[in-house]
Amino acid sequence: MVKASSTSHPLDALTADEIKACSRACTKHAEEEKFGALRFNVISLKEPSKDELIAYEADHNKVPDRTAYCIVQAFPKAPVNEVYVDLSGPEAKVTCWTELEGVQPLASPDDCLLAEQIAKADPKVREMLKMRGVTDMDLVACDPWSVHMVPCEGRLIQLWMYYRNGHPDDNHYAHPLDFIPVVDLNLKKVVHMDKPHQDTPPKMPTENYNYHHKLVDDWRTDLKPLNVDQPEGPSFKVEGNLIKWQKWHIRTSFNYREGLVLHNVGYEDQGKVRPIIHRASLVEMAVPYGDPNAPFQRKCAFDVGDYGLGFCANSLELGCDCLGHIKYFDALLNDSKGDIMEIPKAVCLHEEDAGIMWKHMDYRSGKAEVRRSRRLVLSFISTVVNYEYAFYWYFYQDGTIKYEIKLTGELSTNVLSLGEEAPEYGTLVMEGVNAQHHQHMFCARLDMAVDDEEGGKGLYVTEVHAEALPEGPKNPHGNGFIAVEAPLRSESEAARVADGATGVYWKVNNPASRHPATGKPVAFKLIPQGGPTLLAKPYSLIAKRGLFATKHLWVTPHQEEERYAAGDWVLQAEGGDGLEEWVKKDRSVRSGSDPVLWHCFGLTHIVRPEDFPVMPVESAGFTLKPVGFFRGNPAIDIPYQPNAASKLCCGTANGHANALSNGHANGHADGNSANGSSDNGYANGQANGH
Repeated sequence: MVKASSTSHPLDALTADEIKACSRACTKHAEEEKFGALRFNVISLKEPSKDELIAYEADHNKVPDRTAYCIVQAFPKAPVNEVYVDLSGPEAKVTCWTELEGVQPLASPDDCLLAEQIAKADPKVREMLKMRGVTDMDLVACDPWSVHMVPCEGRLIQLWMYYRNGHPDDNHYAHPLDFIPVVDLNLKKVVHMDKPHQDTPPKMPTENYNYHHKLVDDWRTDLKPLNVDQPEGPSFKVEGNLIKWQKWHIRTSFNYREGLVLHNVGYEDQGKVRPIIHRASLVEMAVPYGDPNAPFQRKCAFDVGDYGLGFCANSLELGCDCLGHIKYFDALLNDSKGDIMEIPKAVCLHEEDAGIMWKHMDYRSGKAEVRRSRRLVLSFISTVVNYEYAFYWYFYQDGTIKYEIKLTGELSTNVLSLGEEAPEYGTLVMEGVNAQHHQHMFCARLDMAVDDEEGGKGLYVTEVHAEALPEGPKNPHGNGFIAVEAPLRSESEAARVADGATGVYWKVNNPASRHPATGKPVAFKLIPQGGPTLLAKPYSLIAKRGLFATKHLWVTPHQEEERYAAGDWVLQAEGGDGLEEWVKKDRSVRSGSDPVLWHCFGLTHIVRPEDFPVMPVESAGFTLKPVGFFRGNPAIDIPYQPNAASKLCCGTANGHANALSNGHANGHADGNSANGSSDNGYANGQANGH
């Protein structure tokens, strides 16, 4: 076995030794087959099947075989190969090598760097740059984008061209150029060139607009430190990749494509860890741009399948990306040579104050009970060319789970199209600099396991909405309304769009576990944010590739091979794969089918000038909440914890008076309680409280 002692759980990522062993095994096989030099796209753990993992959790003697999944390229003889390597024996061994046709693996970090090198070295590109007054290639930036609606055959990357105006840290998105080379990574040459303005290039925008600290002169001077102090350290415990915090048990993994993945999420209740989620991750995102002018019809990225969120992950900075007492998890991936690509501090774990968890004051006596909420945060950040996506899982003490994606980074800018004086499909963020409107459409795969030790096999899904009663004897005063709950029994029934006006949400129910008072199945509800669906027309290639984004919810029966909403092979795909293919079968998703939820959400970005030169955060996400899962409020046992570090400010007399008058609302009347009770605030707070 290859360094088996270095892993403690079947879901632990490949170690450095295992990655190297896979590289050697693949290279040896390629030499035997005379394939020539290999380019490694992916070396990653092949996760054990759901049944194998459930069996292992029940009996740790049932350890699944350890297998690696690899994608290697050997152009021209065997351009794309899918390889499985057994790591359970004394040495790594290739057990399956399949040559594939008609697909392209994702664009790895090395592929993106190679594309820029090819473009900068091309004589025609250099000639075009010289015509525009650019001769210093170190100041040229070529943004590597996957190619939607490919203009020719090959393994293609299109490059949006920019210029840095005299400084290596200058914001090049303020200086877009008007031509777009397309390179073939296999042939290592430019194979297509878009010149929308032909041989009469527009004036290149030269005004600088920067965000880098070296190039910003005017700073605010009145911002004082705000520190997160945990004198006794954090409340969480970490055992390998298992996290325990405030009754939560969460196992994590990290891979090249999805980035952070959650496994075996449960909540300890009356001495037992009750399952909630078997597996959850973000499996795809589509970013279509709304400008139909050529060549921008090709501007649509599927960032998970095209680039890989794990490959694009940042190394996080203490005190910048995360505040407080931080536990980091490193990531080990591979580069194109089959060597180790390490991302230190790829995932951040910390806890933070989240405002009030619950509160009530008896207005008759003035006595109040209030508890502050704390949440556990698991996060990572990916830079996909120009955009930053910050991904956050939040766990709350009352059993709530939230998922948030914060979008920031740079707008992908262009010059105006030929004949345009003002952009019809975007916003001028500077003179001559157009930022096109676009969408960010995400898809999370949620394999729920609500109180089901078999990973959710017995669950079923219902849709709930509020409905006003009609006029009649049952509603004489017109105020009546009810909650209407309907089962989603098939894949076609379960393709849903959320109606925010009726407060739609979806419940994942376990009929084998019942609430002691209501007698109803225990459940968790998925609360959608209520954002847009895909705007592209159904006949468009965007809609064919990104069908998942046309609904807010899909439900399918669990199948091991059904992992990615837009299919396994996304780069340059023509559509028809993934959810589009699966739901045509219209399979049952009733109890016993082991239903999997695919929740699609996002936002439509109508660009503002304030989104430049770097974009303030926008966010999208969803919430999972228990419904009859607990007997009552599970956060009732949060103890009194006065926060002695809180201080009065801005004038002692006025501050003291405010503290007294609000004593009944905020805990002890001296203002020192964060989680506390108040018996003495009534007299001073009565007038202020009404």
